[in-house]
Amino acid sequence: MVRSGTGIAVATGAVSAPAPIAVSEVDVAIHTASGICDAALVHPLGSGAWPAAIMFPDAFGLRPTMRDMARRLAAEGYTVLVPNPFYRLTKAPGVGPDFDFQKPEDRARLSALRTPLTNENVMRDASAFVAFLDTQPFVSRKARMGVVGYCMGGLMTMQAAAGVPDRIGAGASFHGGGLVTDKLDSPHRLVQKMRAEYYFGIAANDDERQPEAKTELAEAFKAAKLPEKIEVYEGTLHGWCIRDMPIQGGRPIYDELQAERAWGELLVLFRRVLT
Repeated sequence: MVRSGTGIAVATGAVSAPAPIAVSEVDVAIHTASGICDAALVHPLGSGAWPAAIMFPDAFGLRPTMRDMARRLAAEGYTVLVPNPFYRLTKAPGVGPDFDFQKPEDRARLSALRTPLTNENVMRDASAFVAFLDTQPFVSRKARMGVVGYCMGGLMTMQAAAGVPDRIGAGASFHGGGLVTDKLDSPHRLVQKMRAEYYFGIAANDDERQPEAKTELAEAFKAAKLPEKIEVYEGTLHGWCIRDMPIQGGRPIYDELQAERAWGELLVLFRRVLT
């Protein structure tokens, strides 16, 4: 289902929102096939077991803004893991606040950090993350898990959902990068390995650069007989969901109105599927 959305009046009101829950946050170390991944783990306080979700950061890595988003999601009744995607080469956040995409040396550094993030490596990482979560007493093993990612994290959600299809039942990608390419290992070719329902929120300027991507994504899900919802967020820039994004061309990237709309779509998906 490919849609182009403009306003905040969407289906987010279809599911009543529970009151926010107090949460606990701790730094954890997860053993993977490639080493030890540093991560943040946030879960609701009190007794009980909750559906789990993995939040994959954007290129700026595991930092305070991503922790804030994890706490917000946990307050809705989820146990949330935010891994450092660059753990093979550096501790979080991986790139500092002075990172500048306009500088060739900074782009080269990010490229080196991202090089190990192949389909196979992220799928193995996801298996380790899921196994770790399933050992936690505050994670419901009866409920399916969710994945959500931003920018490069959107791509990683697809790799994870393909890597652990028996546990990951819902995925959401916001301004995901590189979801459809002409390469044999393109993430959209992984859909056939998934069992997850998906939501894709696409930035308007990303859609302008690659308008065919949303159609190819929809066709991949149709072929796999998996439900999906794909929307272009009109007027948005790549990165619009993240509060600490820099100014670009004299215009802020972060768009609060559209970010809240995207957050609502995430909650609707998770509340429906992660049961």
